[in-house]
Amino acid sequence: MKARVGCIFLLLLSVPGAVSAQGKPEKEKIRIGYAARVVAHSIPYLAAQAGLFRDEGLQVEVVQTAGSVAPMALIAGEVDFSIMSAFLLIPVSIQSGNVIMLGAFGRYATMTLISRSEIRTAEELKGKIIGLQRPGDATEINARFALRHLGLDPYRDVSFLYLGSNELMWPALQTKKVAATVLQPPWTLLARKSGMNFLVDLADLKIEYQGSTLASRRSFIRDNPNLTRRVLRAIVRGVHFFYSRKEESLRILGKFLATDNAEALEEAYRYAKFPPKPYATESAVQATLNHLAERDARFAQRKPANFIEPGPLSELDRSGFIDRLYAGQK
Repeated sequence: MKARVGCIFLLLLSVPGAVSAQGKPEKEKIRIGYAARVVAHSIPYLAAQAGLFRDEGLQVEVVQTAGSVAPMALIAGEVDFSIMSAFLLIPVSIQSGNVIMLGAFGRYATMTLISRSEIRTAEELKGKIIGLQRPGDATEINARFALRHLGLDPYRDVSFLYLGSNELMWPALQTKKVAATVLQPPWTLLARKSGMNFLVDLADLKIEYQGSTLASRRSFIRDNPNLTRRVLRAIVRGVHFFYSRKEESLRILGKFLATDNAEALEEAYRYAKFPPKPYATESAVQATLNHLAERDARFAQRKPANFIEPGPLSELDRSGFIDRLYAGQK
C-alpha cells in the first residue's frame, strides 16, 4: 500500500501545472543555456529536439551563453538551467551564493593535446606556442595535465597563446599560428585527417577534473521543485536516448555542432562519455578547486559539497526511474 501511495505521489509531482511549496504555479516555459558548442554540452539540445521535455509537459528553449557569459546569464535569470564547466561555476557560486550544480556529465579530463605534423616528440615541443582559450580556464589545465605527462614544465618549456574561443583553436593549429593545442571532437577528426600528431589523449589517463555540469539557481530549485524533477528526468532520458538511438542522435548532434560530416559526427559520438546517472563527483570538484586555488588561495578553503545539490537527482535515482530505463541492456 505504501509503495502504491508513493508511486501516485511521484506521478502527481510530474504532471504539468504542479504548484510549488509556496502554493504558486510553477513555470512550464524555461530556457536552458550551454557554454560551448561541444558534445559534452549537447544533451539538453538533444532532449529538446527529441521531444523529451515536451513529454514532461515543458516548453524549453536551448540557447548558447558562451564562455564567461554562462554563469552571468544564469544569475540574471536569462536562463533557468545551464551547462557549464565547474571552473566557470564555482567562482560565481561563491560570489552570489545562488548558483549550484545539480549534476555533471563526466568526472575526468577528456581533451587531447595535438601538435602539428612536424612536431612528433615532447622534446620537439619545447620552446613552442600552445594555443588555448582563456587564461587559467579548463583548456589550460587540460594542456598542463598533458604537458606534465610528457615530462614538460608548462611554465618554462612552452608559451601559451590565448585565442578566446574553442572554435578558434583548430584553425590556429591548421594555419601554424600555434604548434599545438588541446582539441575535442569533431575537430580531432580534422586533425587526424590533416596528419597532426596526437601526443596525449587525457581520457586514457583518468585524471579527475569536473568539466561539464548542469547548474541552476538555489532559489529556482526551491521555488520550482517539481519542474526541476521533470527537467532532470528529461536530461536523464536524453543520455539514454543518445546511446539507445544512435542514428537519430547523430542527426541531432549534426544540427548542434553545425556539421553534416558523417565521419566527424561518428568521431564525436565515439568520444562521448555520458554517465547514466549524471552525479557531480566531490573528488572531481575538489580537483577543480585545487586548480582555482593556484591563482587564488581562498579557493583552498572551500569544500566540494558547498557547490553540489544532489537531492533532486538522488530522489529520481531512488525512485528506480533510471534503472528502469536501462533494464535489460548490457
